[in-house]
Amino acid sequence: MNRFDGRFVVALEDLRMTDVESVGGKNASLGELISQLSASGVRVPGGFATTAEAFRDFLAHNRLTERIAARLEGLNTEDVKALAACGAEIRGWVIDSPLPPQLEAGIREHYARLEAESGGPVSVAVRSSATAEDLPDASFAGQQETYLNVTGIESVLERVRHVFASLYNDRAISYRVHKGFSHGEVALSAGVQRMVRSDLGASGVMFTMDTESGFRDAVLITSSYGLGETVVQGAVNPDEFYVHKPILAAGKYPIVRRQLGSKLLRMEFADPAAPVDGPESSVGRTVRTVETSEQMRYRYSLEDGEVIELARYAVEIERHYGRPMDIEWGRDGVDGRIYILQARPETVKSQSSALRQVRFRLKGSSEVLASGRAIGQKVGAGPVRVINDAAEMERVQPGDVLVTDMTDPNWEPVMKRASAIVTNRGGRTCHAAIIARELGIPAVVGCGDATGHLRDGALVTVSCAQGDTGFIYEGLLETEVTEVETGDMPELPVKIMMNVGNPQLAFEFCQLPNAGVGLARLEFIINNHIGIHPKAILDYPNVDPELRKAVEGVARGHSTPRAFFVDRLTEGVATIAAAFYPRPVIVRLSDFKSNEYRKLIGGTRYEPEEENPMLGFRGASRYVSPDFRECFEMECRALKRVRDEMGLTNVELMVPFVRTVREAAGVIDLLARNGLRRGENGLRVIMMCELPSNAILADEFLAHFDGFSIGSNDLTQLTLGLDRDSGLVAEGFDERDPAVRALLERAIAACNKAGKYVGICGQGPSDHPDFAEWLMQQGIASISLNPDTVISTWKQLAASLPPVGLAD
Repeated sequence: MNRFDGRFVVALEDLRMTDVESVGGKNASLGELISQLSASGVRVPGGFATTAEAFRDFLAHNRLTERIAARLEGLNTEDVKALAACGAEIRGWVIDSPLPPQLEAGIREHYARLEAESGGPVSVAVRSSATAEDLPDASFAGQQETYLNVTGIESVLERVRHVFASLYNDRAISYRVHKGFSHGEVALSAGVQRMVRSDLGASGVMFTMDTESGFRDAVLITSSYGLGETVVQGAVNPDEFYVHKPILAAGKYPIVRRQLGSKLLRMEFADPAAPVDGPESSVGRTVRTVETSEQMRYRYSLEDGEVIELARYAVEIERHYGRPMDIEWGRDGVDGRIYILQARPETVKSQSSALRQVRFRLKGSSEVLASGRAIGQKVGAGPVRVINDAAEMERVQPGDVLVTDMTDPNWEPVMKRASAIVTNRGGRTCHAAIIARELGIPAVVGCGDATGHLRDGALVTVSCAQGDTGFIYEGLLETEVTEVETGDMPELPVKIMMNVGNPQLAFEFCQLPNAGVGLARLEFIINNHIGIHPKAILDYPNVDPELRKAVEGVARGHSTPRAFFVDRLTEGVATIAAAFYPRPVIVRLSDFKSNEYRKLIGGTRYEPEEENPMLGFRGASRYVSPDFRECFEMECRALKRVRDEMGLTNVELMVPFVRTVREAAGVIDLLARNGLRRGENGLRVIMMCELPSNAILADEFLAHFDGFSIGSNDLTQLTLGLDRDSGLVAEGFDERDPAVRALLERAIAACNKAGKYVGICGQGPSDHPDFAEWLMQQGIASISLNPDTVISTWKQLAASLPPVGLAD
């Protein structure tokens, strides 16, 4: 028995989460938000809901209960044509049936209250809320219909019947079978909620965790102009923002990453009198989709303050519900306020085990045919099946790569057949993304023109295992799949850290056992997220037209090209630092060689062609050079912002390739003049020990730094006189050579004697576990490994130790 027995309509503010059986998860959650979180400043539009009892009474009143059950009995949901015919027939029965008098009277009464509160006609959204919907292990994403900008009681009554009918949409029938729900046990509640004028503002979806990695300390916010249906449906590629919860709680600037979406379309209110196509409506078209102006596309749809306000709401909602949440929101363009429209449990990553991780890695490469936003972290492969119209869905066969413009919930019955899904449009919170995650299928959304670039029947590999960007490769590439059981790792006398270059993988890598990041490379961020030579940024607009156009193209959404460079570098470093917070993250200042800088856009205009760039204009020599100093100052500005404005004081600096003690003193002075003073606000500055001179004069170099991080790659090549880029002498390259070991012993001993940090971040320990054992025996403080070798090397080092009680 529930507390609304005999009641067919209930005000949202009277509902609680305990009323799921009466009004479904969506409406119960709205009531919970209004009643419990309004005092915390969370704004939720009011309204009312019909009860599950009202729905069952509606079916009984029109003698539909047994009729529907008989029609569904024995239906094969894998037969798309049979499913479509069955669903259409049942929906027709429901739409043509009148509402019982008690239910109609209740809806009229509650809608009249909304009109009285508004002083006239009120626009509402009429949404479904299934009694089995929005449970922690089943999303029912978009299974039933939503009707927006519904005005007038007659329109509301008609839309309630349409919502009731949507319980028998093809995808809803199929999904219930797939999830093991019987059709009779699921009832429907219609939620009627006052509309927010986000058609004049912005809207979107946010998750209180990272949807791909399951990282819990971030809020992911997606946003686009107009009504939020375009984001949910995947009709637009929205803006994305990541907010770090610990920074937010500390009162510092918490937006660690953002991505400008194309936002090509905007959904807005339309004249309800306009005719609408299709047999299932007689109330007119209430919304329309229009193109977004070019000016609006190239700026973010939210201000920083609004992003932070949304994140605060998200954290408050998550705290109240006690679990990761999926939240829809809207910014009203009239009053400028932000409203929460829905909140439901996140249903995929929050249910997965953190102790067991499956990793996919491509063992080869080929031509990239398309790319977009990666959903999940898996790899799929198979023949391309381009579907340009929903009527062709049944062409998708098991193992096909489904390629289409965008999906809606109608596609769910065939999505589960696919080995991977690729769409032209959509972001990481759209329907295709949510269902792909739930089905465990890799998807790449927002590719632009995948339907044009991918040939039907061609064999492709779809990879979501390389970070935020998903790639579609030509042919079937071999994939390595490894399963890692982490659990409690054995204690070691040395700290195991990680080498991390790609910020997009940081939220995933940080979940491995680790003591922080021993090497975070700025080069990856500059290469992949900036792409322009820093001097071209500084010289803008006084560069040639081609280069000017390139700079303007990448800097869209930022106030100036310089701001773009600093913002991107800041966000890259902040993402890694936030992922591992509060563990230390040692960020190596940029160490491009001239030949690598030449590969950046504009690089050939500024870089010399050196015979041996490995020994040329690089590292500390660049920073102190008048020719490069202004470029280096932009790096310093970004790092200072990460530490001071964002409060990520776990960031430590590492200076590479310091040739002389005089150069060491010069770079420390230069850092201080740029606001990065050693010891201030706990700042540690580490030097890479990677030249023989560094080990030979270790005491002198250590006078200027807080310790050494050994770069075994360069130290080996310079000790043995081997060019590590030359295949002709590659066989002689070995970090375990006695000459290299002698220098390592000297460096480690000097640091330990001075009481300063000493670690290693070169490739050697990742490739040679016996070398890692030797380093541990020498008393090194930390070993920084490639993420894929952390678990195996850790366990091997533990196995090499004498049993407890037998050690000296």
